[in-house]
Amino acid sequence: MTQNIHHIDNAIIMAAGFASRFAPLSLDTPKALLTVRGEILIERQIHQLQAAGIREIIVVTGYKHKAFQYLKDWPGVRVLFNEDYQTRNNHSSIWTARSFLSNSYICSSDNYFTENVFAATAKVPFYSTLYSDGPTEEYCLDFDEQERITGVTIGGKDSWYMLGHVFWDAHFSKRFLSILGAEYHLTQTKDKLWETIYMEHLPELTLYLKKYPPGIIYEFDCLEDLCQFDPSYNACQNNNTDKIST
Repeated sequence: MTQNIHHIDNAIIMAAGFASRFAPLSLDTPKALLTVRGEILIERQIHQLQAAGIREIIVVTGYKHKAFQYLKDWPGVRVLFNEDYQTRNNHSSIWTARSFLSNSYICSSDNYFTENVFAATAKVPFYSTLYSDGPTEEYCLDFDEQERITGVTIGGKDSWYMLGHVFWDAHFSKRFLSILGAEYHLTQTKDKLWETIYMEHLPELTLYLKKYPPGIIYEFDCLEDLCQFDPSYNACQNNNTDKIST
């Protein structure tokens, strides 16, 4: 495996989604702007990126996009509006930021990193992974002796699975955008995650595993996940349960 040192140009933070599983909180506040353990999620991630030397950060918004406009005043931060966020899945945020993609981090605004996982350089394009000791419903990975991802299955056990940030080198970005551009207009593409498109073109798109130990990368898919990580939200979950039961 040839390894070149890639100097990372920027980071794309996807923050366009509805986060319907966070109701009632998300009815007023986008998930990325929730305060978790005393810090706003997306602000914490921006600070970590900047501390690692990433000077250009592109935030792609959609739902309640006006709430993110204050970030335009932050040094090095651009805010883009994904016009297709209501009708297409997260690949539309990648497409919105296409002119910035090169040696780029791709980040989700609902990730919380207990340590700063970012760096100013990377050796290979990668997807961050955690290990499931037992069953999981996450995207589980097959890989070769060089830890290049060769297969992805939804659900599995005793497996490394995708979770967290991704690094695309310039070659990966160019190839992925070529594939996405050819498929973007298709009706059958609109509901696909960008990860699904990647899975459908594995032979053409090379990513490697970047393995992390437990306790560093967290993702909040639903209100219950958030409550487990930050018990200050327990009252919100209880109120939501009461409304459903009545």
